[in-house]
Amino acid sequence: MYFSKMRIDIITIFPDFFKGPFSHSIVKIAQEKNKVEINIHDLRSHSTNKQKSVDDYQFGGGSGMVMNIQPIDDCISKLKSERKYDEIIYLTPDAPTLNQGTSNKLSSSKNLIILCGHYKGIDQRIRDYLITMEISIGDYVLTGGELAAAVLTDSIIRLIPGVISDETSALSDSFQDNLLSYPIYTRPSDYKGWEVPEILLSGNQKLIEQWREDKSLERTKKIRPDLLK
Repeated sequence: MYFSKMRIDIITIFPDFFKGPFSHSIVKIAQEKNKVEINIHDLRSHSTNKQKSVDDYQFGGGSGMVMNIQPIDDCISKLKSERKYDEIIYLTPDAPTLNQGTSNKLSSSKNLIILCGHYKGIDQRIRDYLITMEISIGDYVLTGGELAAAVLTDSIIRLIPGVISDETSALSDSFQDNLLSYPIYTRPSDYKGWEVPEILLSGNQKLIEQWREDKSLERTKKIRPDLLK
């Protein structure tokens, strides 16, 4: 089921980070069309200590600081007291990898919370008792979860009906049917002798669609054969 407007609440220690990514392109358009409301919450404002710190040394010793449970719990609890959330998402490398199916599913949500981690990570009890979904954007480590949050948010918002003027465009993207996208071309048809496949200029839509399907399968077999399993 799709809702008329989605709300996304992002919890971060660097709220200014999102001014750039969310002020351009499709995400900006979605907000202007009132299809999505994005709220950025400064985690430090929920800290109860004078320094407004949100991290501490880990029990048992070891390098790296750990994000405290108290400010995260207080922030999430306040948001949950105001509305019901479909998912409370934590972005972390040690989680299932984001794919198109996940973005498709989340795009039908009404309210989402996204928690951006930092330092060594967050207190495990947050993951055990507060988080409902964990997502990784790849097998690598970033300085913080803000970049991952921007990626996830973009991948969700572009799928909301009415955000992209040509909604069929999103449906033909790579990974929508577990296949990579077919090769695409535009004018001129001949540039420096580099020619567009003749079939795309034929006007025979049935043959064009078959060519695209064949090329999509061919590219997937060559580049991402794991998708066909």
